[in-house]
Amino acid sequence: MEDRAVVAVDLDYENIGASSGGNLLMVSASGTAVEVR
Repeated sequence: MEDRAVVAVDLDYENIGASSGGNLLMVSASGTAVEVR
């Protein structure tokens, strides 16, 4: 029996001002995946 899971998730975001007056939102996600045998 094999199982897979994500045990930790980290979300980061940053507001980036665009030159045309608008806004951009940069989002990054990382996680720790495990496989149990």
